[in-house]
This record gives sequence, C-alpha cells and structure tokens, in this order.
Amino acid sequence: MQNIKAYVFLVLCTLFWAGNFIVGKVATLFEIPPFTLNFYRWLIAFLILFPFTYKKIFEGFEEIKNKILPLSIMGFTSITIFNSVVYYSLNFTQVLNGVLMISTIPVLIIFFSSCFTSEKIKFTQIIGVIMSLVGVFIIITKLELNKLLNLNLNKGDLWILVAMISWATYSIMVKEKKINLSPFALLETLIFIGLLFLFPFYLYELYSAKYLNINVPVILTIGYVVLFAGIGAYIFWIGAIQLIGPSRSGIFLHLMPIFSSLMAIFLLGERLAIFHVLGACFIIFGIFVSTKFK
Repeated sequence: MQNIKAYVFLVLCTLFWAGNFIVGKVATLFEIPPFTLNFYRWLIAFLILFPFTYKKIFEGFEEIKNKILPLSIMGFTSITIFNSVVYYSLNFTQVLNGVLMISTIPVLIIFFSSCFTSEKIKFTQIIGVIMSLVGVFIIITKLELNKLLNLNLNKGDLWILVAMISWATYSIMVKEKKINLSPFALLETLIFIGLLFLFPFYLYELYSAKYLNINVPVILTIGYVVLFAGIGAYIFWIGAIQLIGPSRSGIFLHLMPIFSSLMAIFLLGERLAIFHVLGACFIIFGIFVSTKFK
C-alpha cells in the first residue's frame, strides 16, 4: 500500500512538471514575459510557504549565514535561471525539443560530477554520457550538418543548454554542500535568494514595456506554475522520497519527457519528426547505460 501511494505521488509529480513545459509554451502565446512569469511564480510560492517554514528558517539562521555562498549559487541556478530560461527558450523552440534535451540532465550531472568533484566516472557512464550528448546534438542540428557548420542553430535550443547546465550545477551543489535545513526550509531559503536575483530581471521587463496584462489565461498560467508545477509537485516529490527513497523515486523522472511530449503532440499540435525519434533513442539508451550499470 505504501508503494502504491508513493507511485501515485510520483506520477502526479511528473505530470505536474511535464505540464510546466506546456504552460510555458502557452505563456509565449499570451506574451507573458519569462522572467515576470518566473518572478510571480516564486513570489506567490514564497508567500504561501512562509507561515509554515519561518520558524525552521529562523532556527537555522546560523547555518544559512555560514553557507550563504553555496546557497546563493543554488538559489541563482535553480530558482532564478532554470525556469526563466526554459520559459524564454519556448519562444523559439518546440516543447518536444526542450523536454528531450532536459531529460539528459541526470547524465549531465554524472559528467559534471566527474569533472568538478572527487566522484569517479565509470566506462559505462562515459558511454552513456556520449550517447546522450549525441542525442542532444541530433535534436539541435535536426540531422542537418550544415546548421552546425554555419552556426545556424535554433536560439531556443541553445538556451535550453544553458538551463541544463544551470540545473546540473544546482544538483551537484545540493549533493556536495550538505545544508542542515529541513527540505521546505531549504526550499523557502532558495526561493528568497532566487527572488533577489530575479528582481532586477523583472524590473528590466517591466521598464521595457513588457507588462503583464492580468486576464483569465494569465491567472490560470500563474496558478498552475505556482500550485501544481511548484508547490504541489515538490510536496509529492518529498512525500515519495520519504516512502520509497530517492533512488527508486528518481526512476520516475524519466516519465516527464514522455508526458510532456504526448501533451505537446495532442494539446499543442506539435509534430514528431525523425530527428526527435532518433535523438530520443540515443538519449534513452544513454540514460539507461549510465544509470543502470553503475
């Protein structure tokens, strides 16, 4: 029964995160500025979580003060950059491209860990990293080598690469820099730091006449990214980890690109091309090899 409950949590969690890409694409249709969307997403989440976390934050203030540098890097890469860049990139590229590339982040973490930490990378993991990167390369170039030779690459795909590096950096920091805070106190701390970095970007969009016109689609978009892709998904994720552990929970993250791709095809009318299928095959094989044969 405990396993079933955890699996339900994980399916809902991955569905909510998958929907974040769809909503991000819809946001571009209503001309919602990316940094503004991300700013309101985390501002509202911060206000909702604050009554439940402020005591733990004050109790851990000394820990926060002592580890302000790694916390700042984590807040900047996870809260400020990742979703802002994803939302921005969807102005120029398909959801299919974005989610397939984002799905290689676990492999990218392995690669970065071997480069910047004491963690050793195994031969099978090297193969997995190479295969996954080949898959990303296929998606970016759309199997047209002249795009690479002429540096005629999609701007959105290149920004997705930035988002991938950002989240991989955050994940390594979480692993290497042990922060002695409860999960939600840590999340609230990172949101606060991320909002401080986000605020100048929000002001730039505001003073660039990129106003957020409040209407029903905008309210629904912000509501989704706050309540479902933000707080709801995180609560389900933490709940699942507490029930069955991080390793078994992590496997379910591979459902996210599948859910997002299906949503993009059936809800947004995006077309699945040969380069998507071929790239996905390389990525799936790379993820399998690098995580299965450790």
